[in-house]
Amino acid sequence: MLRLAMAYVADHHVAEDVVQEAWLTAIRSLDRFEGRSSFKTWISGIVINHARSRRRKESRFLTFTSLLRGDEADRRGPTVDPSRFGRDGAWRELPTTWQNIPEDRLIGAETLDRIRSAIQDLPPKHREVIVLRDVAQLDAAAVGDLLGISAENQRVRLHRARAAVRKSLEEYLA
Repeated sequence: MLRLAMAYVADHHVAEDVVQEAWLTAIRSLDRFEGRSSFKTWISGIVINHARSRRRKESRFLTFTSLLRGDEADRRGPTVDPSRFGRDGAWRELPTTWQNIPEDRLIGAETLDRIRSAIQDLPPKHREVIVLRDVAQLDAAAVGDLLGISAENQRVRLHRARAAVRKSLEEYLA
């Protein structure tokens, strides 16, 4: 649940507060749990609602450091380098596999930090989908219901998020 909250708020302590608030809400609202979804999906929805609410509150404040960074989305560029594709949209050369990379490097703490950082750098809409699907391991239908988006939109966001994380890992592991 903490990782789910971290997808919405940047500070670890704020995420802990969000999870605690979510548990309190869940305990108070337990009699309203109708069982239409799994308990995990229900409580994930509560965490998401609290985290979004906290993010909205915090976004009303402008920090000095945010003024210095500029718009990160403008500097990010395309998720995957367009030159890697042909005119027909197919890969010119398939992405390199990670099978020949030593296992200790793949599962090392630095790699995990790189993955976390790549996920944190995603736009919020992509971050929430990848966290719900790949971290919280919710199925596509549950994610669509929680976020109020279509199955197609969920697939597109997940693809873009995974592509961006893969790009970040390719740069790191190259």
